[in-house]
Amino acid sequence: FLSFTAEFCCGFFVILILGNFWFLGVLYLLWLYHDWDTPCAGGRRFQCVRNWTIWKYFREYFPIKLIKTSELSPKHNYLLGFHPHGVLVAGAFGNFCTGSSFKTLFPGITPYLHITPIWFGCPFFREYVMSAGMVSASKESVSHVLNNDGGGHASVIVIGGAEESLNAHPGSLTLNILKRKGFIKMALKHGAHLVPVFSFGENELFKQVANPRGSRLRNIQEKLQKIMGFALPLFHARGIFQYTFGLIPYRQPIHTIVGSPIPVKQNLNPTNEEIEQLHELYLQKLTKLFEDHKRNYGIPEQRSLIFE
Repeated sequence: FLSFTAEFCCGFFVILILGNFWFLGVLYLLWLYHDWDTPCAGGRRFQCVRNWTIWKYFREYFPIKLIKTSELSPKHNYLLGFHPHGVLVAGAFGNFCTGSSFKTLFPGITPYLHITPIWFGCPFFREYVMSAGMVSASKESVSHVLNNDGGGHASVIVIGGAEESLNAHPGSLTLNILKRKGFIKMALKHGAHLVPVFSFGENELFKQVANPRGSRLRNIQEKLQKIMGFALPLFHARGIFQYTFGLIPYRQPIHTIVGSPIPVKQNLNPTNEEIEQLHELYLQKLTKLFEDHKRNYGIPEQRSLIFE
């Protein structure tokens, strides 16, 4: 979805530069140079864009629902770890970048969804994603959000990243998290409370071509992901008027569960041992969140999360 929209925006920019209105393209390049650091400085959201009517239909299509399990005090800043990535990351976008129920459930908290920095190099597309509340996933950007002295900011990070989208098969419960500890270090440095978030149904929206680890396809996908910064899962779902084949996601309910916060005391220079301890605690809380709610969303009792 992001890739398609970005390609459209880049194509429009090329047409603008090569056409009769090339001077508008040049003006935009000057603006881009001036505004380059904005995605790392809190972005530039517009509530009117977040409240577009189309997002209401987007959320209702699946439908997407946000479930609260605990209060989040606006006196603190938070780092929300979102799982799993899926192919579309629909739960993260629908709940944190549109006029969803987040503001009602968590008054006084402003969410910022962090995405791969490469997207902010796409002309016009960067303006669109920033207007919805998305910012860069760079360390500088996360620090900017969590440095809010008055509290009330929430960095939302899809912990598994692009690599995890290659595991997004229906029924998959595999999370890329064992080596992902940068978010733990950021939480410690800023004293941001950690909140595990699990989105049931995220992996059910598309079917993906079989790509087990070690397969030729998976090796190619992983190499391309390292080169380009984003993954290329080979997926399909339904069409507009038929359910056999297409790129429109299946209508599968998505329930995004926001867990209880893990209090974190600020530590500007955390040791590896302290990072490991908090990472282990986070895994325990994430596991508990999943186990407490899996029965409500059709996950068999014997199924559990797999950490890689």
